[in-house]
Amino acid sequence: MTRSLSIIAITASLASPLWADAPVGFDRFDIQADHRAAPIAAGIWSPVGRETYVARIGDNPVFVGVDAYIGAALPDQEMPLIVLSHGSGSSIDGTAWLAAGLAERGAMVVVLNHPGTTSGDSSPRRTVRLSERAADLSAALDHVLADPYFADRIDQDRIAALGFSLGGSTVLGIAGIQLDPVSYADYCDTFGEAAQDCLFLARGGVDFDRLPAEFSADMTDDRFARVVAVDPGFTYAATPESAAEVAVPVQLVTLGDTFPWAAVDVRSEGSGLVDTLPQVDHAVIPDAHHFSFLPICTDIAPMLLIEEGEDPICDDPEGWDRAQVHRASLDAIAAFLDL
Repeated sequence: MTRSLSIIAITASLASPLWADAPVGFDRFDIQADHRAAPIAAGIWSPVGRETYVARIGDNPVFVGVDAYIGAALPDQEMPLIVLSHGSGSSIDGTAWLAAGLAERGAMVVVLNHPGTTSGDSSPRRTVRLSERAADLSAALDHVLADPYFADRIDQDRIAALGFSLGGSTVLGIAGIQLDPVSYADYCDTFGEAAQDCLFLARGGVDFDRLPAEFSADMTDDRFARVVAVDPGFTYAATPESAAEVAVPVQLVTLGDTFPWAAVDVRSEGSGLVDTLPQVDHAVIPDAHHFSFLPICTDIAPMLLIEEGEDPICDDPEGWDRAQVHRASLDAIAAFLDL
């Protein structure tokens, strides 16, 4: 037994040196959820109480990853908790920069893969089943609150939900916003395939006149005290009545100070969501666009994306700095969440 443990420790140290520097910790786990056929892959980022070994999370040919102490002990203190919902086609790894940045500011951050809308498993027909995504977040919160190791370190008055793009739609549902399928069908009739969300769904055969019940279901979870939605989608379908009744403070983060994508425009000139929420903070991040919220790209990423025929998610205009967008976004979110 002793010999086996020594081999494991040596192997870990060779793969990721114990002396490498990392400011935060990360660990993975599974969530059992009644509404899913299989366990949900999840993880938690946190400040570090005691260092372990370092590994890089989310590193691949397109995106630069983030170093973290794997399975490190948490500090013996209460911390705010943030449950993070990724965008369409992203994953735990794709949110590493954001979760790590919030953990550096003292928060525990739960991340998870939403089945049916994650990397390599992003289905248009499952995308509109928003209540399933919201249930994923509630199940993630259930999981950490049921684990004494995590629960004893959570400030239960400071539990927040944060989401980007489709994740933004999801956390707005958590806050109590409901969607009107007729309004969404009208939106897609107006903008057509010029709206990226309508185009993606149409390619999957989604019938805008027969959206599933999960699109407009009540998704409220009142355990979340604050909600942050970054460039949220589907807001043209948000019912004014449900928005007016949202009882928690909401931060809307808009990426770009010029006219953004129609799909994520919450301003008065767009969906008008910013005007209907009773407690709203609207943060606008300059010199940014929707893709700026994705991880830092590798030097070879633009060429690889062209070769694969993918969207130009790494093509930022000259003079723009994605790292600066990340810092500005983290600063705005941290200020709203009092981190």
